[in-house]
Amino acid sequence: MASFDDEPVKKARPHEIGQDLALLSADELSERIGMLRDEIARLKAELKAKGATKSAAEALFRRG
Repeated sequence: MASFDDEPVKKARPHEIGQDLALLSADELSERIGMLRDEIARLKAELKAKGATKSAAEALFRRG
């Protein structure tokens, strides 16, 4: 028989879009804003990288 210690622990999601924010403190809200700003910066960097890759591919095929 398995004990409760053997069961995997579910990791809480740090933020879920649309979740109720009423139960969060001002510090928790500020922390989430910072986290989301960092995530937006990461997403923008990936979008820029994909745009550069697409531009390079288009330039390559225009030569041929």
